[in-house]
Amino acid sequence: MKKVEAPTLEEAYQKAAQVLECSISELQCEVVQHPSKGILGFLKKSAIIVATSKKTSLSKHEEKVSVEESIASEIIETVKSETIKKETETTTIKETPNKKDVVLDSFFEADRVVEEDEVLENELSEEKNEEESVIYDELAHLIEDQLKEMLSHACFEIDIVEVDVRDNTALIFIDGEDAALLIGKEGYRYNALSYMLFNWLHTKYELFIKLEIAEFLTSQQDMIRNYIKPVIENVEKYGKGKTRSLDGILVQIALEQLREAFPDKYVAVKTGKEGNKFVVINEFNNKSHA
Repeated sequence: MKKVEAPTLEEAYQKAAQVLECSISELQCEVVQHPSKGILGFLKKSAIIVATSKKTSLSKHEEKVSVEESIASEIIETVKSETIKKETETTTIKETPNKKDVVLDSFFEADRVVEEDEVLENELSEEKNEEESVIYDELAHLIEDQLKEMLSHACFEIDIVEVDVRDNTALIFIDGEDAALLIGKEGYRYNALSYMLFNWLHTKYELFIKLEIAEFLTSQQDMIRNYIKPVIENVEKYGKGKTRSLDGILVQIALEQLREAFPDKYVAVKTGKEGNKFVVINEFNNKSHA
C-alpha cells in the first residue's frame, strides 16, 4: 500500500503504477484528497491517493488458499496413513503363531488368547478413534474458519457458525438474525447452499454434509416422517411402494428415513421423465442376495 501525491489524479495514478511496478488497470485506489486550483494561486491542493496492486493482493490470497489446502491435505493423508498403519499392526499380531504344542495347554490357552486378541483390538480401536477425533477436530476448525470467512462477505446477519466432523460427515450449524432469509422461500436458498457446500467439501476433503440453519432441517425431517407413514404402511402390506415427487433436501431425508425403516429392501431415488425425483421401495434387494 502506497500513499502518492501529485498535481492531478492522472499523474497520481501514473506515479502509483510506477512505484508498485504494475499497470494502471491493476491498481486499487482510494482518493484521499481531490486536486484544487485554489483562488489566484492560493489554497491550491494536490491530488492524494492510497494505492495497492491487485496483483499483490491476489498473490497473498492465493498463498493463503494454498496454505489452507496444504494443511487440509496433510490432515486427510494423516488419517489414511494412520488407518493403514493400525490395520497392518492388527493383522501382524493376529498372524503371530502360538509356539506351544501341548494339546492340553492349548485347550486351556484358547480362551485366554481370544480374550487377549479382543482386548488388543479394542485398545487399538480406541487409539485409532482418539487420533481420528483429534484430526477431525482440526479439520472442523479449518472448515469453520473458511465458512465464516465466506459468510462474512454475504448480506445476511449470521452470528453463529459451528462445524463438527464425524464419520466422514461435516455437521454444519448456522443461525442468526437473517437465518430465515438464508433458508429462502420453500427452502430454495437452503437447497442451493447445501449443494454448493457439498460440492466444495466432498471434492476437497471427501466429506458428506448435514446442514442445519436454525431448525429448518429438523422441521423438514419431522414433516417427511409424518408424510411417509402411509407409504410405510403400504410397503408393509404390499411389499413395495413409492413416494410422490420431492424437491431438494426432502428427497434425501425421505431416502434416509425409508432405508432406516426397511434395511432389507431396495430403497433408492429415481428420476421421472420430467426430471422429478421420488423414492421407490421394493424386494429387488432380497432377490439379489438370494
